[in-house]
Amino acid sequence: MQTLAKWIGIAALSVPALAWSQDAKPDPWAPVRFMVGQWQGTASGKPGEGTVTRSYEFVLGGKFLHERNTSIYAPNENNKNKGEVHEHWSFISYDRARKAIVLRQFHVEGFVNQYVQAADKSTANKLVFESEGFENLSNKWRARETYEILGPDEFVEIFELAMADKPFEVYSTNRFKRVAR
Repeated sequence: MQTLAKWIGIAALSVPALAWSQDAKPDPWAPVRFMVGQWQGTASGKPGEGTVTRSYEFVLGGKFLHERNTSIYAPNENNKNKGEVHEHWSFISYDRARKAIVLRQFHVEGFVNQYVQAADKSTANKLVFESEGFENLSNKWRARETYEILGPDEFVEIFELAMADKPFEVYSTNRFKRVAR
């Protein structure tokens, strides 16, 4: 009898917890939370071979995920003397009206790319963003950023470009490993 009363008590305590968990709103940041931290890796593609450092942190009361990126490419045929240093900052936000994650990248070259998460192409281990528009760059271009999550401390970023009616071509691939949370 004591055992039955014990189980009834446990069940009674579990019901409100279960009801609460069913009412909890899904986390709109879940697909990008893995990014938070410091990352290092390798860069390859049209600019050449190089290294990349990146950080992600929530800012402005947790309303935006801020990315800071520096890619350093060794001298090559296109940049024989000094190579290339590319910097960009990104802000990821959640657009409640569209129920979509939006990525805005601000590049040292002066252009701004705006992407929206392609929910139909994204999975638990792959996050895909497709361009919506550009500042200071022709809108005849399309761009796509794909993040393939290899584990909690490793991901690959693939950046692709395409002219309006052409298929996407890989411009660069970055491979990251976490160095700090």
